[in-house]
Amino acid sequence: MRIAIASDHAALELKATLADWLREGGHAVDDLGPHDGASVDYPDYGYKLAEAVASGAAERGVALCGSGIGISIAVNRNPKVRCALVSEPLSAKLCREHNDANAIAMGARLTGVDMAKACLDAFLTTDFAGDRHVRRVDKLTNPPTA
Repeated sequence: MRIAIASDHAALELKATLADWLREGGHAVDDLGPHDGASVDYPDYGYKLAEAVASGAAERGVALCGSGIGISIAVNRNPKVRCALVSEPLSAKLCREHNDANAIAMGARLTGVDMAKACLDAFLTTDFAGDRHVRRVDKLTNPPTA
């Protein structure tokens, strides 16, 4: 699977560790940055990640910042991307199964390496359940007008 990964400066180490782990697992990884420890703005990297997923350049996305909150908000500004902020494997599994999430976000200050790997594993190995969830996911992409 081709996976795009991006972070801010607070999650640089976690991003590098997860990118290596994903590659070791046989995935193609597009590291969208940053590539050094200079302070950066998480929205810039969230938007890059969202574009990679929305355009089809990547099948899934992994967004990381200090808390995971800011970058997840940025990623979700793109209507073609459904990014779930997760902190444990069950939420990572359910975001795929029920919400057809194509990106996940995690906070490097809140989620350890082993837990982040467990979340990624659940996210990447769970299929969308379809069925009754399709109608709901369609509304996330195309909100009804008032």
